[in-house]
Amino acid sequence: MTSSSEPKLNRALGLPLLTLYGLGTVLGAGIYVLIGEVAGRTGGFAPISFLIASALSALTAFSFAELGGRFPKSAGEAVYVQEGFGRRELSLIVGLMVALAGIISSAAIAQGFAGYLSTFVSVPDGIAVLVLVVFLTALAAWGIAESVITAAVLTVIEAGALILIVILGAPEAVMSLGTPVAPINGPVTGIAILSGAVLAFYAFIGFEDMVNVAEEVRDAPHTIGKAIFLVVIVTAVLYVSVAFVAVRTVPAAELATSPAPMALLFERLTNLPPQIMSLVAMLAVVNGALIQIIMSARVLYGLSHQGTLPALFGEVHTVTRTPLKGTIIVGVAVLIATLLLPLVTLAQVTSALVLVVFTVVNLALVLVKRQGPAPEGAWEVPMAVPILGAMSAATFGVFAIMEVARGWS
Repeated sequence: MTSSSEPKLNRALGLPLLTLYGLGTVLGAGIYVLIGEVAGRTGGFAPISFLIASALSALTAFSFAELGGRFPKSAGEAVYVQEGFGRRELSLIVGLMVALAGIISSAAIAQGFAGYLSTFVSVPDGIAVLVLVVFLTALAAWGIAESVITAAVLTVIEAGALILIVILGAPEAVMSLGTPVAPINGPVTGIAILSGAVLAFYAFIGFEDMVNVAEEVRDAPHTIGKAIFLVVIVTAVLYVSVAFVAVRTVPAAELATSPAPMALLFERLTNLPPQIMSLVAMLAVVNGALIQIIMSARVLYGLSHQGTLPALFGEVHTVTRTPLKGTIIVGVAVLIATLLLPLVTLAQVTSALVLVVFTVVNLALVLVKRQGPAPEGAWEVPMAVPILGAMSAATFGVFAIMEVARGWS
């Protein structure tokens, strides 16, 4: 625990910056890195996989919106579980799972960066990843305002690129609706669509990161719910639209085998060099990894202040007003994970961890709502939302764990 005289986190985020922060971590890398993998599994049904994933994420996102308003603290998920279940050990486990998911997600994103970088120069993946992770760790340690403003600028660029893809490709995609998309490995089954949805779900991960910077948000009880709602709506529309355009304008087999699928899609739609979109994708990847590192460090900070992790994770630097030591530890862990595991495995493990956390958090909200109403003005959802969120997250969580086990067998 820390004393009241020690430096505090800087409350520098209002609704616009928090929304852009959330959009940055959701839009950051999932669609740029995984659209090819999802298309490879589901062919023309890729938009359905993304739609299923968006519905699943929306249920839990709205639960997070209420919990974030009730308990605006770092290590949000751990706080919610503690408030709901009253179990300190369960709270610690959930918090560590969230931090681990952020670390593994950053590692997956860093590998995606190496794939897009290869369209410019030939650099060993290990060197590219090392430089990226060191740079992002330093930026995350610099300051929350500086980090999030950087992320906001990158978010505007990457969102604009996705909108451009939809505008350019929509006419051709709509005209091709009468033509079936050729399957890759025979007819697409319901299991394949669900498998694609589990993988696509990784692309929606990020809204939960917003609650972990709650202690750096102005008027957090009122701001967090609004920002999460905006992020969920914008990302769902963009992802489904991009997936529809992608599988209708480029053969799914080509998307699946491309190390830079969005660059390939951009080249086909515009006849311009793919390096233009590769540059945007690299910025998106950098953005996503940066925000995940920030989030993981804040979770460890929050757990430290709850007294469940050593004090060093909760130390705030007097100049940067960031958890400096925790950020460096997270950066080292990201680098290790990046060098040890392949991209799809990293994404699958992240999805499995997050779905388990989502199940527990939704159940925590059910218990919290029984204790009393949300504070006046804070976001509040019907009891059916966390119940359905828990059921769907648990179902997909089992499926995701099976996918990970199948990949390792």
